[in-house]
Amino acid sequence: METFLPSYTSLEELREIQLKGLQWSVQHAYHGSEVYRQKFDKAGIAPADIKDLDDLRKLPLSSSQDLAEGYPFPFLSVPIDEVVRLHTSSGTTGKRKVLCYTKKDIEDWTHFFARCFEVGGLSTEDRIQICVGYGLWTAGIGFQLACEKFGAMAVPVGPGNLEMQMEFLMDFESTVICCTASMGLLLAEEVERKGLRDRVSLKKMIYGSERSSDAMRQRIKSILGLSDMYDIPGMTELYGPGTGMECSMHEGMHYWADYYILEIIDPETLLPVPNGEIGEMVVSTLQKEAVPLIRYRTRDISYIIKEPCPCGLLIPRHGRLLGRTDDMFIIRGVNIFPSQIDSVLREQDGIGSEYQVYLDRSKEGKDSITLRIESASGSDASADYETIESLRHMFKNKLFVTPQIEMVEYGTLPRSERKTQRVFDRRSGE
Repeated sequence: METFLPSYTSLEELREIQLKGLQWSVQHAYHGSEVYRQKFDKAGIAPADIKDLDDLRKLPLSSSQDLAEGYPFPFLSVPIDEVVRLHTSSGTTGKRKVLCYTKKDIEDWTHFFARCFEVGGLSTEDRIQICVGYGLWTAGIGFQLACEKFGAMAVPVGPGNLEMQMEFLMDFESTVICCTASMGLLLAEEVERKGLRDRVSLKKMIYGSERSSDAMRQRIKSILGLSDMYDIPGMTELYGPGTGMECSMHEGMHYWADYYILEIIDPETLLPVPNGEIGEMVVSTLQKEAVPLIRYRTRDISYIIKEPCPCGLLIPRHGRLLGRTDDMFIIRGVNIFPSQIDSVLREQDGIGSEYQVYLDRSKEGKDSITLRIESASGSDASADYETIESLRHMFKNKLFVTPQIEMVEYGTLPRSERKTQRVFDRRSGE
C-alpha cells in the first residue's frame, strides 16, 4: 500500500525543510500580496532577513480580521487565473472568510489528508462513510478526495438525514465513519434505540469540528463497539480538515510540520510560551500558493508536546484542542474555558456525556452560573443529591466558582447533527 507519511528521518532534517519552506513562503507572500508587502514593510522586515527559523518571530502576526478586510480574495498571492477552487468559512463581520486554492494547493491538501487515514490504521479495504458538509465548506470534499487518494471506498452521504445514514451504514457495510462528535452520538443512540448493533459493521470513527468530552467519546465507542476513535483537527484557513491526526496512543495530535510551522503564543502578550504551556496556536504555511498564511492567529487553544510519541512516528504533536480564545467566559472575575468544565465533569461518576451551561445576571448585577447535566444511562436518581454536592465541591476547588446544578434524565438534553451548543450566555449586553 502506498505510504503518505513524511519522508524526513530526523528533526534536524525537518527543520531544514521548514526553513526552506518559510523562506519561500515569505518571499512568495511579499511579492504576491500587496497586503503582506505592506505588513512586512511596516514591520521593517524583508524576505532576505529570514535566515533561520528563529527569524519567524520577527514577522508580523495576521488574523481573521485581515481576511475579512480583504474580502472577497484576501491575501491572494497568485494571479486569479491560477485559482481552481475557493472555500469559505463563517466570518465575524457579516462576510465569510474566503480562501482560494491553486491546483497544487488541492494536491498538497489531498496528500497530507491521506496521511490521516494511514495514521488511523485504515486500509484500502475500508468503506468510509462521510457525514460532513459539502459545498463551500472544506470538510466533505476534503475527506472524499483524501479517501480516494488513499484508495478506500468513499460513501459521500453528507451531513444530517439520520435515517439515510442508518440505511447506508447497514446496506453498504461502512467500516469507518467521519462526522462531528455530536453526529456520532446521535448515530450511536439511534443504533442502540433500534437494537441494530449487530447489523452495523463500523470499526472506527474519525471525528472533529468541535470539542468533545471523554464521556461523550466513551459513550459513542461503547454503544457502537468501535475498536478506536480518532480526533482530527482542521480549519478552512489552513487548507481545511486533515492538518493533523490523533494516533492510536491518543496522546495528542500529530501535525504535518513539513506543511506548516506551529507556534504557541500568549494571547495577551503575543509572546511565545515555553513548550508544554497552554496558549493560542499560530500557524505559518510552507507550501501554500494561493493564500499563504504568515503567523496566522487561529484562536485555537492548545500546547506543544515535546516528547517523542510512544507510537514511534517522528512527527511533532500538539495537545488536543482545548477551545478557542473567544470561547472563554468570565464569571465573578474568573476566566473559564469550556474545556475546564469538561475536565471537572470527567472525574465524576454517575453522569452522562451531555451538559449545558447557563450564565445569567440578576437585576442587582450579580452573575450566576447554572449547569444542567444528564445522569448516566440507567443511573439511580436517588443518588443525584450526592452527585450534585460532589460536583459543586469540585467546581469550587478547581475552578473557584460554585454553580447551581440541575440533574436531568439521560436523553433529555438536545442532540445535534452538527455542533452542539453547550454555553448560553444570557447576561444582558454580552
